[in-house]
Amino acid sequence: MSDRPGPPGTPRPLTPEESHRRRKRSIAIAAVLFALVTIFYVLTIAKLGPQVLNRPI
Repeated sequence: MSDRPGPPGTPRPLTPEESHRRRKRSIAIAAVLFALVTIFYVLTIAKLGPQVLNRPI
């Protein structure tokens, strides 16, 4: 005797507010992840130094 439609174990549909908050949270997580990847990349290049580009091919 549940007020949720559908078979047991299925999640209830999100309200528009919940969907909007989930989207904003996902965008924030993606932005933080992109920033971390960029920081690690820049630090790695800085640690290797400019001579990494002057290597014989």
